[in-house]
Amino acid sequence: MDNKIRYSFSGHESFYCKSLWLKKGYDFISENKDFNAPNAVVELGIGKNMVSSLRYWMRAFGLFDEGMPTLIADYLFDNKNGKDPYIEDLGTLWLLHYLLVKSDLASIYKLFFIDFHKEKNNEFTREQLQYFLKRKNAETPYGHLYNENTVKRDIGVLLQNYVMPQKEKPNEDFSALLINLGLIKHSEDEENKIKPFYFNTKGKNELTPEIFFYAIIDDKKDEQIVSFDRLMDLALIFCLTKTELIDIIQFLSKKYSQILRYTDDGGIKQLFFLEEIDKTKVLEIYYSKQ
Repeated sequence: MDNKIRYSFSGHESFYCKSLWLKKGYDFISENKDFNAPNAVVELGIGKNMVSSLRYWMRAFGLFDEGMPTLIADYLFDNKNGKDPYIEDLGTLWLLHYLLVKSDLASIYKLFFIDFHKEKNNEFTREQLQYFLKRKNAETPYGHLYNENTVKRDIGVLLQNYVMPQKEKPNEDFSALLINLGLIKHSEDEENKIKPFYFNTKGKNELTPEIFFYAIIDDKKDEQIVSFDRLMDLALIFCLTKTELIDIIQFLSKKYSQILRYTDDGGIKQLFFLEEIDKTKVLEIYYSKQ
């Protein structure tokens, strides 16, 4: 039992993150405005519960901390120098997806894309995911705080964030920020009343190599050697197959040969950093070409 872990499955007020919300939230806090202020509803032009949800998503994506925009928030959304203020680039979506999964605030995303993904490489149902989250929560000292309805709502919001709505249903909202990545899809099994979902490894949008490079640097911290197991965990976040992972690592090792070396000696695969590189520099390389 890990005494340090306490999972959180609430805070979004049952609203998924809409495509224009992060820019709206960034502009709001950049003007030193307060989400908790009485006039925040009027300033943002959304309901009170949505204001709370927007604040949650700004924190969950790592864009807002202690009342201020974070460095990555300024890098992306600044009106004068931001690289992609209106999230028009697919690479930005991949970056935001990674930031969300790595967040400690929105526990379900890391649990889902890494831990649950390891167990369920094929189809899964909402019920299977809920049972998994209940089991993971029971492994912490806070198992008694588990609430079925809260977790059920969190699962619903996660799926709304990533799953394209079914076109045959009227009034479906296609404004979720991350659905265009194509990472999670409905099964086409029409006979099954409980329609399952699956991690989409074949039809997802293509991952930008530099965004994966950014994730490696961010994840490894000061280590010079990254094991293949660790790379596989990162691959799960982006729904990469083992073959796709090796391809992207080989591509990066060739492109950045002065920095990276990939080895496969005796079946032991490792990625060596020959010198340090700032993760923001990798983003500069990517966005300079867009």
